[in-house]
Amino acid sequence: MAIILNLETATTNCSVSISDGDKVICLKENNAINYSHSEQLHVYIKEALEEASLSFSNLDAIAVSKGPGSYTGLRIGVSAAKGLAFSLNIPLISIPTLQSMASQVKAATDEVIIPVLDARRMEVYSAVYNSEWKEIRETQAEIIEAGSFAKFKEYSKILIAGNGAEKCKDLLKDDVFSFNTEIVPSAREMAGIAYPKFLNKDFEDVAYFEPYYLKDFVLQTKKKA
Repeated sequence: MAIILNLETATTNCSVSISDGDKVICLKENNAINYSHSEQLHVYIKEALEEASLSFSNLDAIAVSKGPGSYTGLRIGVSAAKGLAFSLNIPLISIPTLQSMASQVKAATDEVIIPVLDARRMEVYSAVYNSEWKEIRETQAEIIEAGSFAKFKEYSKILIAGNGAEKCKDLLKDDVFSFNTEIVPSAREMAGIAYPKFLNKDFEDVAYFEPYYLKDFVLQTKKKA
């Protein structure tokens, strides 16, 4: 087995888990209205290690959600992951954010899962996965229109999941679509993806790895309470 520290900061959910193999043994997260990663991430890492009765020296790898998502959130998470991987001299594993979202959704063999993250205006970040959570269409930034995802109507059901689903509900009226706006990226689902990558030695170059921003940075301000 391998002890892996998983970091998810691509959205407002600041999430940290520790996994033993593909099993989560500790989870710390908070999905606040405002981004609080700079204040909470390292606190959650410390608390997770303490709760699991582990120290940094027990870690075999660091896994980080690579995006797409918030520019600032991804930068904070990846910077922390790279710093830990470098200082501890252990591998760095990157997890596609939309893949970990898709893995939260159970689908029948004739259904597809489309995780969607809210971007600006009527735009979302999306990818398409089959019922075994294998990517069948790559990640894209796209404007939601009435004809969006029409090529996948050959499937019996199209499951759209994530905070971007709210934009889709008003435009995608066909009965083939169903929506779940509650799905958020979480370090909980990263364990089942990170461990096979660890076994296959699918590691990133710590010196050169960068988040998958997908789009140029646009300054975001905190919402007022």
